[in-house]
Amino acid sequence: MDYNRTIAEFLLSCEAVKLSPEKPFTWASGWKSPIYCDNRKTLAFPQIRSYIRDALCNTVKKYFPSAEVVAGVATGAIAQGALVADQLNLPFCYVRSAPKDHGLENLVEGHLEKGQKVVIIEDLISTGGSSLKAVKALRNSGAEVLGMVAIFSYQFPIAEQNFELEKVTLHTLSNYNALIETAISNKYIQPHWIEVLKQWRTNPENWGK
Repeated sequence: MDYNRTIAEFLLSCEAVKLSPEKPFTWASGWKSPIYCDNRKTLAFPQIRSYIRDALCNTVKKYFPSAEVVAGVATGAIAQGALVADQLNLPFCYVRSAPKDHGLENLVEGHLEKGQKVVIIEDLISTGGSSLKAVKALRNSGAEVLGMVAIFSYQFPIAEQNFELEKVTLHTLSNYNALIETAISNKYIQPHWIEVLKQWRTNPENWGK
């Protein structure tokens, strides 16, 4: 099943994704952007939350049927990762963005045995940097990472290159192209914004400078 347009519509309708070409956002990286995505907002809407959970579960079952553990990436994918693990009746763990500064200083939280086959749930793929850090942490813990399923991807070429370099299979429910197509057809954006969004997508690091 192709979830691209349905997920895009959900993200736009609950304002998990906001488009503002005239008043750009500033990402944590310092990039200026006409788009901002916070998929944690979907958790507040039961219909959307459940649809995304089921879509993630179906994608895991289709592409990673041998998964033994579900891992969520902190913080955005912890909740959905736990929902997926519960639905699939699999163990759950999550990966911190940095080791905690006390106790065992774990990066991976939860019970994970060496050699277990893990599928990672992620909420958002931009450059892929933080997502691939989670892959590294799990591999360092002895897990066999089967791949990753994410809710949304900006489809930056650098992300595709990074995932290929680290030999990680990635599947996403929706992406930037589907989002813009949906936003246009459902009148979430003005027609004159389309070119701005295309320009940003081709050179996000230097856009707006």
